[in-house]
Amino acid sequence: MEISPDHPRYRSLVIRERMSDLVKEGVVAPTGLIAHGRGEAFDYLLGERTTDNALLAERTAAAYLLEARHPVITVNGNAAGLCAEGLLSLARAVPAKVEVNLFHRSPERVERVVSYLERVGGQEVLGRVQSSRLEGIASDRAMCCTEGIYEADVVLIPLEDGDRAGALVRAGKKVLAIDLNPLSRTSLESHVAVVDELTRAVPNIERAVKELRDDVPERRRLIAEFDNVLNLRLSRKHMCQLLEGEMR
Repeated sequence: MEISPDHPRYRSLVIRERMSDLVKEGVVAPTGLIAHGRGEAFDYLLGERTTDNALLAERTAAAYLLEARHPVITVNGNAAGLCAEGLLSLARAVPAKVEVNLFHRSPERVERVVSYLERVGGQEVLGRVQSSRLEGIASDRAMCCTEGIYEADVVLIPLEDGDRAGALVRAGKKVLAIDLNPLSRTSLESHVAVVDELTRAVPNIERAVKELRDDVPERRRLIAEFDNVLNLRLSRKHMCQLLEGEMR
């Protein structure tokens, strides 16, 4: 499909077409398109921009990643489809391991997603062999790599994943989420919920990683002072103000 760059929804339409193509390749699950549409709706409520409190959450997420002993970025089909290159670039910048973890899981689909990440530049992507299991998850998302998510102290979850976010927190891990829905279990369970669109959030986090790499006191201040309850309240307030026409 040819989309004119002059179309007011050009970027959104290009992403939708790519996600549709990746459904055909087996990288994105068909129901993943529903989840993507839900995310777009919440982004409208943000004004399709990064808010000040989201930017603070992104800097705090960067601080957690840099302070971690064993950081892991977990990737599902939608995250791979939307932001594979960005997530892999962030992983290299930290550095952090990358592990594929899928709800609609089969060995064939795991292979497709891992291979896709490798094709766009991923090295040593984990997920083909998952011999450990997280407690408290009924689905196959409980499966994880021993040297990846299972041993991680900090886990970044791009996109909504409530059951696993809660299980990771109960397992003693610090959980960072990127989720446009400030009402989701993922956002509520996480230590840091970045309420921002994935392709805006990931470059912001990587930029903060580079800025904070040699500033240990600032990293620790960000972590100590961050309040996720307040962060989510401000995100909801921003959406309400936009709906009421109080913001332009």
